[in-house]
Amino acid sequence: MQKEGNVLQFVGANGWSMEALSRFYPREGGAKAPFLVDDGGEYVVFPGFCDVHVHFREPGFSYKETIATGSMAAARGGYTAVCAMPNLDPVPDGPETLRQELEIIARDAVVPVIPYGAITAGEKGERLADMKAMAPYVAAFSDDGRGVQSEDMMRAAMKKAKSLGKIVAAHCEDNALLRGGYIHDGAYAKTHGHRGICSESEWRQIERDLALTAETGCAYHVCHISTKESVDLIRGAKAAGVDVTCETGPHYLVLDENDLREDGRFKMNPPLRSREDREALIEGLLDGTVDMIATDHAPHSAEEKSRGLEGSAMGVVGLETAFPVLYTYLVKPGILTLERLVELLAVNPRKRFGIPAGDDCTVWELSRPYRVDPADFLSKGRATPFAGMEVYGTCVLTVHNGKAVYQRN
Repeated sequence: MQKEGNVLQFVGANGWSMEALSRFYPREGGAKAPFLVDDGGEYVVFPGFCDVHVHFREPGFSYKETIATGSMAAARGGYTAVCAMPNLDPVPDGPETLRQELEIIARDAVVPVIPYGAITAGEKGERLADMKAMAPYVAAFSDDGRGVQSEDMMRAAMKKAKSLGKIVAAHCEDNALLRGGYIHDGAYAKTHGHRGICSESEWRQIERDLALTAETGCAYHVCHISTKESVDLIRGAKAAGVDVTCETGPHYLVLDENDLREDGRFKMNPPLRSREDREALIEGLLDGTVDMIATDHAPHSAEEKSRGLEGSAMGVVGLETAFPVLYTYLVKPGILTLERLVELLAVNPRKRFGIPAGDDCTVWELSRPYRVDPADFLSKGRATPFAGMEVYGTCVLTVHNGKAVYQRN
């Protein structure tokens, strides 16, 4: 790494200056090309990735993750902006509770961390949060970690968000259909004696919310979709002109219930679904129904993830494995183009959520395989279903606003 004035220059076979890269990735977005390869072919430069769905656990649960450790993991994964979900303690549901999170971000964040504001006070679903006061400071509004059960409450939230020009990002889960389940209600659950979560618990609430979105005109985003029915509903709504986008996660695209093991690192919410669901999600990536990929990075302590499928906490980490896993298992086999993957990780999330790119980039070496080792993570979380898998893609450098925020040793 060389520093010339205020311009960082990475030296590979040749070198790239941020001034040169800005011709490919203008500040206003609309990249002319999705990536740039150095003349020697050893390194590839991408625009900085953007993850609109992470859990950094602070304030309230810093033993799981902190703003500092979470944002360092993000930088190592090539991310130069992330949006942090509000299931915290206290829940950011008004100016005072949001201020606590913002102060930690200002002090400790390595890359921009943009918080979500809660939809309802305390994420309890009983009354609206102070959305107006939080609107200038948040990426969007969400009660992530639980679905808004009341149709009337969601309608009121959408109307308020519409008036504020903000997105409602929904964790879609109908509690009445959960029935104590904790993995997908499929063949693995039946064979191994586990209680299943039916697909309807997700898609039924999406169906409700899409009707409310059409009614209110709100900008609506569906978090971590996992079922084929969800893809079909969103595809139909888009065709009808509804203002909806959605995300899915790397684990839903690469794994399914056939990959489950009796290990807490395979437990997340929503769960790994069927092979047919995974194939439908990939088709959604290809035809534009699925707009972006978000990790739902959700760290827990080792003890919380050591209780098997039934007893472990829901959630896995993903920031440091997302690009390598997706590149290895979708791009290299020819399922997805590299250009499309960069759109899903970097371009589309910023466009939908209005997050500027700045002079950001991330440099990757793609030719050397290695095995995912959670002991190497910068995140406090270690639970990943990808542990031990062979992947390609090592982040060499991540730059935000002309400053190196991560550099491989």
